[in-house]
Amino acid sequence: MDWRSLPSLATLRAFEAAARHQNLSQAARELNVTHAAISQHVRKLEEELGEPLLLRQGRGMALTDAGRQLADSLGTGFSTIADGIDQIRQRGQDRPVQISVTPAFASHWLMPRIGSFWAEYPEVTININPSMDLVDLRRDGVDLAVRYGDGNWPGMDTELLTDGEFIVVAHPDLIRGRQVNSLSDLVDLPWVMESHMMERRRIVEEEGIDLDLVSLTTMQTSGLVMSAVTAGLGVSVQPKSLIEAQIKAGTVVSLHRFMQTELGYYIVTRPGALTQNAVTFRNWLRRKGAEAMAG
Repeated sequence: MDWRSLPSLATLRAFEAAARHQNLSQAARELNVTHAAISQHVRKLEEELGEPLLLRQGRGMALTDAGRQLADSLGTGFSTIADGIDQIRQRGQDRPVQISVTPAFASHWLMPRIGSFWAEYPEVTININPSMDLVDLRRDGVDLAVRYGDGNWPGMDTELLTDGEFIVVAHPDLIRGRQVNSLSDLVDLPWVMESHMMERRRIVEEEGIDLDLVSLTTMQTSGLVMSAVTAGLGVSVQPKSLIEAQIKAGTVVSLHRFMQTELGYYIVTRPGALTQNAVTFRNWLRRKGAEAMAG
């Protein structure tokens, strides 16, 4: 390879950041340089290649076909370099597996099962960070995340862990003596839902229930909502995979099942090699997810 024929690494880094953000100011902040420096690097690269790479589009930027091709190549190349360095740094290290999960998933799905992992793999140390915050797996040193969505996270490897079937639940005392044949039989009861979970509101309203006309209390976290439900304070919509233990224990009852959605809980990892301990934990998650969906 003739390195002299390639643009400088600084120029390539500047373009890759600009292409990824499609915003020169954000690229400049990421690389801790000025907006003008990023613009100059991009312009120099376009001159060297003889083709436009980025075009202004309103307040943002858009990639040309050539720009997209180069951005994809650079993204893959830089990821390969970073993964290679990570593997060398981690070789022989028995470091803890860093796991990012949502608080609801941690409380209602992972904690009831984690004892079996500790019993089966006592030599593997894991650090669990329950948080609603979006994380950058590489920047934050996260080996594996579990997130709710449709599995479409560009630049990440994803696989379905548990499906996204939703059910309506309530404490047995709240609906005692009540015949429940449809959601309309529950509109006179209080409802409690997470304020940020808009897909739950959507699936209820798709079945003809206007939540603006019911007594609805919204709360910030799933933990607060489930505490309210188990205290008999309201009806709620929850993922079946997270509420099965409470149903089996009889602390809540299932009142209505919604049609399957494209949403679910996904295992999210960076492209490239995982540490052996991270692979061990991922494989255990896969088994437990398959058991949950089969059961």
